[in-house]
Amino acid sequence: MRTILHESGLYKVQLNKLIPNFVSHKGYKLWYNNSISLVIGSGIAGMSLALKVADKGKVAIICKTELEEANTYFAQGGIASVTNLLVDNFDKHIEDTMIAGDWINDREAVEMVVRGAPDQIKELISWGVNFDKKENGEFDLHREGGHSEFRILHHKDNTGAEIQLSLIEAIKRHPNITIFNHHFAVEIITQHHLGIIVTRHTPGIKCYGAYVLNEDTGKVDTFLSKVTVMATGGCEAVYRNTTNPLIATGDGIAMVYRAKGAVKNMEFIQFHPTALFHPGDRPCFLITEAMRGYGGVLRTLDGKEFMQKYDKTSVSRPA
Repeated sequence: MRTILHESGLYKVQLNKLIPNFVSHKGYKLWYNNSISLVIGSGIAGMSLALKVADKGKVAIICKTELEEANTYFAQGGIASVTNLLVDNFDKHIEDTMIAGDWINDREAVEMVVRGAPDQIKELISWGVNFDKKENGEFDLHREGGHSEFRILHHKDNTGAEIQLSLIEAIKRHPNITIFNHHFAVEIITQHHLGIIVTRHTPGIKCYGAYVLNEDTGKVDTFLSKVTVMATGGCEAVYRNTTNPLIATGDGIAMVYRAKGAVKNMEFIQFHPTALFHPGDRPCFLITEAMRGYGGVLRTLDGKEFMQKYDKTSVSRPA
């Protein structure tokens, strides 16, 4: 049995068993629509992408819990972008980023992100994000660790929550976006599901959508789409000590890997260097990056600095 949800523009198929050759099935043209985008993940990456493409067609957002529960929501400090051209510029920001990455960054990616940041900030504002400003109307910029200039836009000390909640309101207002809460993506649909052997050396692996568990019904639904975007975040919750929410379990990475996609740079896991330690708390309470930007240093229990052992550029400060 299949159920087609025309009202959302997303053809959602419920099957008693998965049909491996759905492309040749006589109902194929009814439940495959080339105008549809499927976004798996509902943080700033997934929701902003959905808003960018929704004017071109129907978009479905898969969220395994509620929209508010994402890494984005718990970020505090702010977003780095060159906005004050009197003292700052792209070259400075690029240099700071390369130094912080020990020069193993992909410079092309760094330049793209840094130079594109001001336009992305404008877009966030157009979606309702409210960054703090001074009385004269200029952005109230902060400085954080690794930055040579004040270039951090923020909303009080809960920038992530401001962004997440603003994007949630924006996507709820958009008629072309449908949100599927409590839906857990379990597998990407590729040629493998058509009976074709797919290996890591197979060229041109195609993605037709995903199999998604509806946690309310316990059934696996088939979401077919022209474009499928994986925006599921990282896997920090596999570690005992983390400031990330416990839903950061690497589901998207695992799905791509099982589908024989390329997975790289897995050694780069974000650990926030300052957190409040309280036995039994998981995740740990995050202490904002801005603390170090304003001169905070890391010390042992007996008051000694220790970062100089790992980074010779660290500067000692009086106790």
